[in-house]
Amino acid sequence: MIDPPNPKASPSRSDAFDRLTFLGWSWGLVAIVVGLAASFLLFGYFVVYYRNADMDFMVIYSALAMNAGKPQHFLDHTAYLTILSVKSWFELLHGLGLLDAWSLPAMPPASDAAAFEAAMTHAVRAGRVLAFLIAVGSVLIFAALSRLILRDWRVALLATLAFALSGGIAVHSRILRSELIAACPVIFALMILVAIGRRAFLARPLGMAAAAALCVIGLENKVQAILMIGALPILILPFGGKESPSAAFWRGHTSWVAVLIAALAAVGAGWAAWPLIATGLDRSLLDAAQFHPLLLNRFGVYQIALLALIVVCMIAYAAIWRVSVAETLASIFAVAAGAAIALLALKVAYNTANVIAVVNPVEKMLIFADAGTSEAAKGSNLAAIFLLLLDGLGSVLARYTFVLHSSPRPTVFLIWLIIPGIVYAWRRGERQAALQALMLLLGAVGIDVLNVRRGLKAEYFIFTDPLVILAGAILLDSIGDLRFHKRAFPILAILLGVHIAVGQAEPIKYAFKRTGPQSTCGWNRYYMPLLPLPWCPAPPS
Repeated sequence: MIDPPNPKASPSRSDAFDRLTFLGWSWGLVAIVVGLAASFLLFGYFVVYYRNADMDFMVIYSALAMNAGKPQHFLDHTAYLTILSVKSWFELLHGLGLLDAWSLPAMPPASDAAAFEAAMTHAVRAGRVLAFLIAVGSVLIFAALSRLILRDWRVALLATLAFALSGGIAVHSRILRSELIAACPVIFALMILVAIGRRAFLARPLGMAAAAALCVIGLENKVQAILMIGALPILILPFGGKESPSAAFWRGHTSWVAVLIAALAAVGAGWAAWPLIATGLDRSLLDAAQFHPLLLNRFGVYQIALLALIVVCMIAYAAIWRVSVAETLASIFAVAAGAAIALLALKVAYNTANVIAVVNPVEKMLIFADAGTSEAAKGSNLAAIFLLLLDGLGSVLARYTFVLHSSPRPTVFLIWLIIPGIVYAWRRGERQAALQALMLLLGAVGIDVLNVRRGLKAEYFIFTDPLVILAGAILLDSIGDLRFHKRAFPILAILLGVHIAVGQAEPIKYAFKRTGPQSTCGWNRYYMPLLPLPWCPAPPS
């Protein structure tokens, strides 16, 4: 039985939020960044350069090749923006005289093992610094958007701390992978939509355009982001409020001028992006890439269905939260324009393989799926697909217990509190907050169920950890008077301690591994054809 909170007690002694956020907002963020830097230096930067060769080597090789005037080589995810950022980072460091190994011609030959090791160490460490900077930037953006969403800055700081210490950030702050730049833009899009949906203002459609652009940016870096993008239109439906109805401008006759401008912007952006879309749906290119259509033996079917879902959910949101017809139409056009403009980023370093992957993300994912998933998808066997989903759900629920399937994922313990928190919030009348948290949690479960077909590796936690954290933060923000409960501080302190310990488990494990680099010899010739490795046998002449 939970004792009733005592809000009249002395805040300095019984307010758990005050005790956990005693540094304040600004210094609290400084402490979080310092903690991330310490973890990075201890268990990341100085780790032997070949420890995370998959994908450090693959990304770095593509960056080195592109700096030598060659096309992007690693295209599996597609990792497009990750590779472009590493390429530009290496160029910058070389221009400043801080990195010699910035392109393929600058790399010593494999025959000079000592020189190769020194050059590759410098390149990998430079890449790790970039990964750390991107992770810190993501944490700070998450913090800023949390302040917009949550009423209590202390809850926003605790949410930021949970995000910074999550398994996803722990992994991606020290290695070069594609998931961070794929997941965070879509999460930020969701947070922007929540923030702008709650408050009516004139430029709200521009926020919608920004959110759509962020979703496409995430998709361009890893096609797996399509799972989050598909869930987002449904997840946003409960996030509205008394101030959501359209501003006065959008209810007047002049608003239709803005609708016309938005429509023209959508048509112009669509016209500019159409050649990319046409290339992505070119059947000869797709057949050559061994893509198989997901539905009805035709490409583009589920993409049209996703667009229809987005429009339907936007109309439903408008009906629920009394958004005017003019603003709804302007927002639909703004979303189309934002997505099309972001798609043009593929032209920065154009590669047809990137284009067809981004336009057909599910078909790209199925290339790397396990045999059972591929066969079920190709055969459109509904029974087989249902059994796979049921098996995935069982696997995810086992992971969420931590006991049946251990995992280096501290947000599992947060889920243990969120589920009873949803029930408690509903029973005490905070039903909208309970519904919002439930939707976010179900979204996380659904995405994890699909990701389990790829093993639900620690690298994939970044896709759903933020959803769980946001669900917990929304609940905590709505039932914040529980902070006066006598057990609130010890429970939150224990959760924080577990978060730190479990979240750092994977980086520490990799830092103390003693295996050699020989495992790279199984794939180096395919992923690094122009960069022989000293410890791998030379290819037969």
